[in-house]
Amino acid sequence: MESKTSRRQFLSAGLMLPVVGATSRMGLWQPPGESIASDAASTVKLDHKTLGRTGLNVTTVGFGCMITSDPSVIERAADIGINYFDTARGYQHGNNERMVGAALGARRKQIVLSTKSGAQDKAGLLQDLETSLHELNTDYVDIWYLHGKGSPADIRDDMIEAQQLAKKQGKIRFAGVSTHSGQQQLLPWLAQKGVFDVVLTAYNFSMDPGMEQAITSAAKGGMGVVGMKVMAGGFRGIKPGNPLYQKLQQPGAMLAALKWVINKPNVSTTIPSMTDMDQLDENLKAMAHPFSAGDEKLLAAHLELIRPLYCRMCGQCEGACQKGLPVADVLRFLTYADGYGQFALGRERFLEMTSEHVRVRCGDCAECTVKCPFGVQVANRMARAQELFA
Repeated sequence: MESKTSRRQFLSAGLMLPVVGATSRMGLWQPPGESIASDAASTVKLDHKTLGRTGLNVTTVGFGCMITSDPSVIERAADIGINYFDTARGYQHGNNERMVGAALGARRKQIVLSTKSGAQDKAGLLQDLETSLHELNTDYVDIWYLHGKGSPADIRDDMIEAQQLAKKQGKIRFAGVSTHSGQQQLLPWLAQKGVFDVVLTAYNFSMDPGMEQAITSAAKGGMGVVGMKVMAGGFRGIKPGNPLYQKLQQPGAMLAALKWVINKPNVSTTIPSMTDMDQLDENLKAMAHPFSAGDEKLLAAHLELIRPLYCRMCGQCEGACQKGLPVADVLRFLTYADGYGQFALGRERFLEMTSEHVRVRCGDCAECTVKCPFGVQVANRMARAQELFA
């Protein structure tokens, strides 16, 4: 494994901006925006955008590493020229960072690397950062996110202090926040706060116009915007035998969903999951073909199919469950299993809830008090999660 990258070498190498595309397997360079030959000798078109005030020049399709277990997919993505890679301290019990660091290896200086911590205080955050740097085999990360925040109340002053200290020490270049829900209130607050450089937010074609307004406010405030959950639950990992397989087989829908997001002017990059070479090749097509009227029609049809299943994380059900269940979170855990084919991840997150919440069975309630304004069959989906994971 390569020795750790020196922060002094990093700063003196003039690598500040823009970030260039990744190397090929031969170690040759291509400037951002030019076509790069893949292993299959096919031409890949790469689009880039600037990530807010960071100035980082990133490919509009990045790489979400959370459920990737095959390092060769990461290696090939970097060789092709994808230059934004996202992981987190807690992914795969910490093993994901180690795998990502090993896969990127000597490519480290040519990519933008982000990780996250869900720790709840300054000391825990800084300890997580040290562990992340060790596992990623680097002396710095480009973006370090406070992970999974849903409201301004979730972000305390000592957390901000941890990020600012890490910046001064050269261990991170930019500070960010990741959020799955509550974005319409959180994003404007982040922009006004002025201490965060990047926001990683759930964003896809299923969300209401208020979400686009929130993203616009973040971008106007100078923040870089990274889109996640861009495929509205995925559902491309569903295999024959799953009761949802026949219903949700919509060829081209996931590609259209990715194109929809990267077409948005205020979104700089995205982090779709890629678990194999086929998914990598499919996602690369999003940069080569513009979003079309046909894509829009396909997504409208797909939205009708997933309406009873997919939680849009709008936050309107918060506090509505008479048993106090975090409904949106449980539905997200179920999406990991049903949408991404990651049962173990969904069950792990489910069992992280309080033992009281894990024991709840929605079938015991005479009537569900949660009414989704978008048509999600909440009681049925919650019951499925409890049956699947508990």
